[in-house]
Amino acid sequence: MKSIHAAILIAATLCLSPLTVNAEGSLSVAEQAAIQAAMQRHIDRNLVDETVLYIDHETGEVRPLYPVTAHPMILAYGEHFVLCFDFRDDDGQNVPIDYYMARQDNGFVVFHTAVADRALLQTLMSDGKVTRLN
Repeated sequence: MKSIHAAILIAATLCLSPLTVNAEGSLSVAEQAAIQAAMQRHIDRNLVDETVLYIDHETGEVRPLYPVTAHPMILAYGEHFVLCFDFRDDDGQNVPIDYYMARQDNGFVVFHTAVADRALLQTLMSDGKVTRLN
């Protein structure tokens, strides 16, 4: 997994221009790499024993989630972005995490994390507030 992280970070460092959406509603490969790298750095900084911890809303228990795969799709949310990453729980069940990201200086920060809450994203999409870029 570290080689994937390295590749994303290298691609991101090649992108010196700020992230912009062109008239066709897409991002360059370098821009996609920059925002994906920012999400990956956020995940890496928040790992506890190689897992993301979350509180199960139903049981109140702290549960570990294991990183599996980042989705290549990037969604636009006004001037912000939404990126998705698949995790697995201890039972091997997929648990999606949606990262809501904003620009900050020359980079990006995660301002909201939705664990196993696709209803929020689906509502924003059906209301036309979130759209697919690529």
